[in-house]
Amino acid sequence: MMKSCFARLKPVAALATLLTFVGTPALAEDTYTLKLAETWGPNTPILGDTTKHMAEMAETMSGGRLKIRIDSGNKHKAPFGIFDMVKAGQYDMGHTASYYYKGKVPNTMYFTTVPFSMTVPEQYAWFYHGGGMELAQKVYEPHGMLSFPGGNTGNQMGGWFRKEINSVEDLQGLKMRTPGFAGEVMSELGVAVTNIPPGELYTSLERGTIDALEWVGPALDLPMGFHRIAQYYYSGWQEPAAEVQFLVNKKVWDDLPADLQEILRVSMRTAAYDMYTQSTHMNSAAWDKMKEEYPNVTHKVFPPAVIDALRQATEKLLVEQAEADPLAAEIIESQQSYLKQVRKWTNISDKAYLNSISTVE
Repeated sequence: MMKSCFARLKPVAALATLLTFVGTPALAEDTYTLKLAETWGPNTPILGDTTKHMAEMAETMSGGRLKIRIDSGNKHKAPFGIFDMVKAGQYDMGHTASYYYKGKVPNTMYFTTVPFSMTVPEQYAWFYHGGGMELAQKVYEPHGMLSFPGGNTGNQMGGWFRKEINSVEDLQGLKMRTPGFAGEVMSELGVAVTNIPPGELYTSLERGTIDALEWVGPALDLPMGFHRIAQYYYSGWQEPAAEVQFLVNKKVWDDLPADLQEILRVSMRTAAYDMYTQSTHMNSAAWDKMKEEYPNVTHKVFPPAVIDALRQATEKLLVEQAEADPLAAEIIESQQSYLKQVRKWTNISDKAYLNSISTVE
């Protein structure tokens, strides 16, 4: 039963199967409408586009037999309640970030990202070919849900800061919004960490409730207006790949016919890929605009001593978490082993290429 939900067909076989399903005459009574709750507000670029694209593909490929109704955060009023709502059956599906629920189920946070870990291509390879999907199922199935990769923002920026960070001491006592594992690491270095819903970030920064925040990257940061308040914009360390997720209530999934399961699976996977490419495109365009229109924004990288302290804190926490929980240990070991393997290839391919042309603009 466990393997059936994530069985991987060969690409040609999957396409042939899907075409067979799509070509099957639809019965009037064989129609399903699923309700999806998303963390994001209405019309949020990239993140909100992903759910819309997925729903459109599912409806088109199913010939109208599978419809998905989307409720944004302003509608259901619980942007960080997606886990509970899908688990309870209040919603059939969700689109959110796994690490938002680390306080409820700590092992969820590894499936969004881990500091100093895999890049986006490496992470997707781990999900689909290195056992990541199966491990996600071990975490989510006891809660009556399935988790599927739901799109990636790419390497996220390290955040907006009112003051320049020159040393580890500059972090101590800083009030910062940063979620997931990064929040745990920052806390180790004396940062007062909080997690604030997206719709409250600008006001919190403006009023001084927080001194710094990490959101996503130029494409999503620029419309939020953070550059009007905080001058220093740091490159990241904390989310080298930031995967959001589709959650599906397992009973709802099991009740879908096999063809609609496959259509939904393909729609989610395609929308996830589209989100990554859209994010890459929009981030590059937004960064050009930011440099041209807001010259007061100062791009920075964290000093080596700060990066070293962040890395040491990350490694310490990973050891502690692995010692405290056998499933955490299994996930961490899987990610680290896969990273050790795949990074050798990244180093002699993408990294070597970029290093060799580093003087070319």
